[in-house]
Amino acid sequence: MGVRLRTTLAATAVVAAALALASFALFAALHASLTDSARTLAAQDAQHKAVVALQGGAGIGAGGPGGKATAPPPDQGPGALAGPPPGLPGKGAGDLVVISRRVDTQSGTVTVVGTASLAPARAAMRTLTALLVPGIPALLALVALLTWLAVGRALRPVSEIRAKVADITARDLHERVPEPASRDEVGALARTVNATLDRLQTAVAAHRQFVADAAHELRSPMAVLRTRLELAHPAERRLAAGALDDVARLQALTSDLLLLARLDAREPIRTRETDLAQIVAEEAARARPRTDVRVALRLTPDLLVDGSPDHLRRLVANLVDNAVRHAAGSVTVALTLDAGSGQVRLGVSDDGPGIPPEHQHAVFDRFTRLDHARTRDTGGSGLGLSIARDIALAHRATLRVVPGPPGARLEAVFPPRVPARC
Repeated sequence: MGVRLRTTLAATAVVAAALALASFALFAALHASLTDSARTLAAQDAQHKAVVALQGGAGIGAGGPGGKATAPPPDQGPGALAGPPPGLPGKGAGDLVVISRRVDTQSGTVTVVGTASLAPARAAMRTLTALLVPGIPALLALVALLTWLAVGRALRPVSEIRAKVADITARDLHERVPEPASRDEVGALARTVNATLDRLQTAVAAHRQFVADAAHELRSPMAVLRTRLELAHPAERRLAAGALDDVARLQALTSDLLLLARLDAREPIRTRETDLAQIVAEEAARARPRTDVRVALRLTPDLLVDGSPDHLRRLVANLVDNAVRHAAGSVTVALTLDAGSGQVRLGVSDDGPGIPPEHQHAVFDRFTRLDHARTRDTGGSGLGLSIARDIALAHRATLRVVPGPPGARLEAVFPPRVPARC
């Protein structure tokens, strides 16, 4: 539930509670006021009748001038009656307010009765009810609408900031979020986000410069060292051969680390229409140290994806190399097109020991090698699958372990190609 909806519901609930209390108080106050007014009128009527009775004897009765005087009940004293006394026209017990008084006249003591109708009070209450019953829901709807519009207008700059930040990637860190003219909390948020983007842009630029400098500083000495070992004296070539293997592994590790650094920095990659089937076929046919493993191909020809050929080649090479190192005797590489979704699926499976379910996510962590592979995997650094996953993510693809024996199967799924606009 969003902030806008929560604020609207909260404001409407508060106003509804306030209106309910106000309506209850209004009904109670109006009812008391109208009842008091009816009592006052009944008392005035009784007073008027008492004066007439004193002036004219017993010629005025309970019903008004010209009526017959009414004697009170034996246990009835002066005051308001709950219902019409005997001798009054028949009405409901709650239709009248009745006030009785005893008056001593020349003819004796008589009781005069003053009455006032509650019909105007009840009519006023019905009118108020008729106004409040449709009026309160309409007022609540108006409050909800105005709150929804006001909160939406207040949050519009926040939505623009969120959308802009979501669109900013490593390739366009120079862009900034819009800053509203108001000097309120939203404006402060926009200025803070832009300041953060300034620092992020500076940090990414420094990181890229560091990667470039490290690539130059690391590759040059190792290239010189390798050249010297290759030109070593014949008597030292046996020792130099082992050193050359170590240098080769060190160069591969350095290249992997530098590539991971570039991928972490989200450096933009140059994409173009690429024949993934050709890349898969070439990488599967490449010679590898293990000659006892057969690599089988099941390819759908002319499968095109949008991506960087160099990065895609590295992804395929890492997946096939990983499968060959752990296979018992065969590896299968399959490239298919999902006709329904338009996705391209690259699956690489082997007949090795497989990946336990509890390690299927850990295999993509850096410098991770499973225990059963440590004794026989002497050529890997534990970075191959991490690089393959990051390359897949850079191409808006996914790379995962497909569960199920025998062996291990890794599958990369590429999104459908976006048709080029004319």
